[in-house]
Amino acid sequence: MKIAVFSTKPYDRQFLDRANQGYGYELTYFEPRLNRATVPLANGYEVVCCFVNDELDEAVLAAIAAQGTQLIGLRCAGFNQVDIAAAKRLGLTVARVPDYSPYAVAEHTVGLILALNRKIHRAYARVRENNFDLEGMLGFDLHGCTVGIVGTGKIGALVGQILHGFGCRLMAYDVRPNPDCEALGVTYTDLPTLLKTANILTLHCPLTPQTHHLIDAEAVEQMPAGVMLINTSRGALIDTEAIINGLKTHKIGYLGLDVYEQESDLFFENLSERVIQDDVFQRLLTFPNVLITGHQAFFTRNALEQIAKTTLANIDAVYQGTLPAQNQVA
Repeated sequence: MKIAVFSTKPYDRQFLDRANQGYGYELTYFEPRLNRATVPLANGYEVVCCFVNDELDEAVLAAIAAQGTQLIGLRCAGFNQVDIAAAKRLGLTVARVPDYSPYAVAEHTVGLILALNRKIHRAYARVRENNFDLEGMLGFDLHGCTVGIVGTGKIGALVGQILHGFGCRLMAYDVRPNPDCEALGVTYTDLPTLLKTANILTLHCPLTPQTHHLIDAEAVEQMPAGVMLINTSRGALIDTEAIINGLKTHKIGYLGLDVYEQESDLFFENLSERVIQDDVFQRLLTFPNVLITGHQAFFTRNALEQIAKTTLANIDAVYQGTLPAQNQVA
C-alpha cells in the first residue's frame, strides 16, 4: 500500500520507518504541509498521513478524494484541522492517535511553570554572560498555590497529579469530572469561579467551536492580578490580542505557551534567517515574563515511537475492520 506522509522531518521518518518494519507499507515522505497548493503530491495515494498544521479543509479533502485517497491517518490526537463533515460526505475515513504520551505534555507543562516562576531561562542567559545578580529573579513557592486546570482528561489529570506532589491546591473545570482527579482532592467548579480563584491557570482541553477563544478579554478581566497562564493544548483556545493587553496591564504576570493560534506559518521550521511577518507573535516575544516553546511538548522518544506505531496500526485496522472507536473521527 502506498502512503503519502506530509509535514515530515528526519525524526518522523526515523520512527515511522522503524514502526513500518512490521507492515512493509510504501511510505513516501513529503516535507511540505498538505494544503491546496501541494494536493497534487498526494495523487494516486490511497492513504494520506498528516500532522497538526496540514490543512484539511473541504477543498483539499475533495481534491485528494478525487485523486484516489480513501483514508487520512493523523499523527496527532487533535483533529480541528480537518473538516469532519466534508470528510464524511466524501466517504473519507479519518483516524487519529488519541493517546501517545500524556506524560510528555504534562511534564512539559510543569516545566514551563517552573521555568517562568524561577526565571530559569533568564538565569541561564545571565550566567552565560557572567552575570550572577539575583535582582529580578524572585520567584514563589508552588506549595500552597491554587492551580486551575481547564480540562481533566489524561493530560490534565497528570498535571494535577504532578502538582499535587508540590503541595498545590487543585481546582478544575471540565464538562465531565474525572474520578481520578476527585480522588486526588481536585475541587471541580464552574469556569468563572476557576478564573477568579487560580494563581496558575493551565489549559488542557480540545479546540472546538465552544472552546475557541475560551480565554478572551472577558476571561482575562476575571483573573487575579499577576496570574500565570499556561497553554500546551491548542493555540486558538486563547485570544492572543486579549492576552497581550493582559500582559500590558499586569493582569497576567506570567505566560507560558507551547502553541500559538497562527503557528502554522512559524512552528517546526528554522526561520532564524528570516524576518517574521507576524506582528502579534513578535509582540509576545518582547515581554520578559513570556516563555514560548515551538509546539514541542509532545516531543519525546516515547511519544514519537507511540505515534508512529499507532498511526500505522490505525491504517492496518481500517482495512481489517478493527479500528477502535476512539481512534476514528470520520
